[in-house]
Amino acid sequence: VQLQASGGGLVQAGDSLRLSCAASGRTFSGSVGWFRQAPGKEREFVAGFWRNGNTFYADSVKGRFTISRDNSKTTLYLQMNNLKPEDAAVYYCAMSPRGIYSTLKIPSSYDYWGQGTQVTVSS
Repeated sequence: VQLQASGGGLVQAGDSLRLSCAASGRTFSGSVGWFRQAPGKEREFVAGFWRNGNTFYADSVKGRFTISRDNSKTTLYLQMNNLKPEDAAVYYCAMSPRGIYSTLKIPSSYDYWGQGTQVTVSS
């Protein structure tokens, strides 16, 4: 299984970006999500799907970010609107086929990771 993240870039505060994550080897299943890691900080949950299709968001991105996937479940997206400087980080997509609800937001519970895509937001 390989996950390939893309779509990052340098934007100004208030701009939008859409990240994509393409899966090869299997479709997205279980828990799938986006995480981010800023320099000197731990990797944190941003948004995710649980196996029943419900979506979850970190409080810091609610109302600004939207997670979605295509019907074939091979591509995951993260639409990021009204970006803020504090959103700057390397963004990773991840999948946990086991999809345990209680660990949805815990990075160590995920088995497969994309390589990360850099998002930089200037003020």
